[in-house]
Amino acid sequence: MRRRWSVAEIEAMVKAGVLAEDERFELIGGEVVPMSPKGLRHERIKVSLALYWVPRLPGDLAVAQETTFRLDPDTFLEPDFVFFRRADGLANLTAETALAAVEVSDSSLVYDLGRKARLYAAFGIREVVVIEADGLVAHLHRSPGPEGFREKVTIRPDEPLRLGFAPTLELRLRDLPLV
Repeated sequence: MRRRWSVAEIEAMVKAGVLAEDERFELIGGEVVPMSPKGLRHERIKVSLALYWVPRLPGDLAVAQETTFRLDPDTFLEPDFVFFRRADGLANLTAETALAAVEVSDSSLVYDLGRKARLYAAFGIREVVVIEADGLVAHLHRSPGPEGFREKVTIRPDEPLRLGFAPTLELRLRDLPLV
C-alpha cells in the first residue's frame, strides 16, 4: 500500500526523530525518493564550486547549499546549490524567487537530467545546471515549460559555463581547483 506524504508531514517526522535529519531523500508529488550516497568526487566538486562562486557573488545575490528546496506542499528537492536574491531571503525561497539550481551528478546523472530536470522545468526554475562529476561536463537548461526545458546546452570542461543571472560566476570547469 502506498501513501502520499506532504512536506509538512515529513518535516514533523524529522522533528519528532522518526526520520533522521541527515537522511538523503527527496519528496516528489508525495512520494519519498531515496537519494544515492555522495561520492568523494561529488563532494570535492561541490566544495570547490562553493569556494569559487561565493567570493564572486554580486552583493545582491546569495546561494544556499544542499537546502531543502520546497516547491509545493508535496514536493521538495535537495539541489547542491540554489541561487536567489538576498532581498528575497532564504525563508522566501520558492520556484519564483530562485534564479538557478545546480546539481553535481555522480551516480544520479540519468535521474538529474531526466525526471529531476523535468520537475525543475515544470515548477519554472529559470536555469538548471547539471555537472557530471566524472568528466566535468555541464548540462545547462534554460527556458522552462510544462514539458521540460526548451533550451539545453552541453558545455565541455574547456568551455565557459555562464550563468545568465550573474556573469561574474563564469568558469571553465577544467580550471576549477579541486580540493
